[in-house]
Amino acid sequence: MIEIINLTKRYGNFTALNSLNLEIEKGTVFGFVGQNGAGKSTTFSILATLLAPTSGTAFINGYNIQKDPKMVRRQLGYMPDFFGVYDQLKTVEYLHFYGASYGIPVHEREKLIPQLLDLVNLSHKQDSYVDLLSRGMKQRLCLARSLIHDPEVLILDEPASGLDPRARVEMREILKELKTMGKTILISSHILPELAEMCDTIGIIDGGQLVAEGSVADIQAQLQGEKLIIVKVFSDIDRAIAFFEDDPNVTKLNCGDVENSLQFIYKGSIHEQTDLLKKAIFNNIAITSFSEIETDLEDVFMEITKGVELS
Repeated sequence: MIEIINLTKRYGNFTALNSLNLEIEKGTVFGFVGQNGAGKSTTFSILATLLAPTSGTAFINGYNIQKDPKMVRRQLGYMPDFFGVYDQLKTVEYLHFYGASYGIPVHEREKLIPQLLDLVNLSHKQDSYVDLLSRGMKQRLCLARSLIHDPEVLILDEPASGLDPRARVEMREILKELKTMGKTILISSHILPELAEMCDTIGIIDGGQLVAEGSVADIQAQLQGEKLIIVKVFSDIDRAIAFFEDDPNVTKLNCGDVENSLQFIYKGSIHEQTDLLKKAIFNNIAITSFSEIETDLEDVFMEITKGVELS
């Protein structure tokens, strides 16, 4: 459905996007994770045919973004991070304007627009002026605008940006509904737990490069070589510290926040970790708890991107 091949964008000596390769299958919700300036919006603008790549290309539903941009635009609905609205139009008039821009006849728009407003929970605002809507409502209206021509693909750049918690939940529920409708969705966000909940697959981009790709579980597994271990002992914390410091797989050992506790990064396998615990008990280390802290998605992101240099 979406195929990106060696996509590169340069501005003088600055490389905003560096040989990006990516395939997204039909019906997939793909989350694009990256800090500001990582290359997310550049990628989306190129896919939406709003920005020409320096080299490389991409295909949307089989259509080349450079050779057949008109057909590409028919395939996708694009919701940018920042978008304009026409303040002097009512909500219904706003959608009629964009429907007409896509050549949708009036009689079809009359049936379609109420359905879209219902989908994005704005039916009660159909006669309200756009400039009187809250930010969350404007975001949902822009999403409805992106769906006006029933595209196969949705490209949503930070759709939850600037929304309050309730508006984020509403947006997330709408996206789940679109997923059940079979839409292929490419979505960017820095709200990582929300992406983990919504997406089939995520990609982490940094410095214009895709540095990791896969399911949340797959990407978390990349860090299984380094686990944060928390140990609590009944007494003699100094002896416990000396014992664990002696293990070659233990690094960054320090005292924990709780009395008689310590924590360290462990680089060994799960079997070596088990052997370490057995050895500690055999050496009369009075352990009351030995636990591994699960790495969440923010930890994964920080760990994976910490060594990537910006071009």
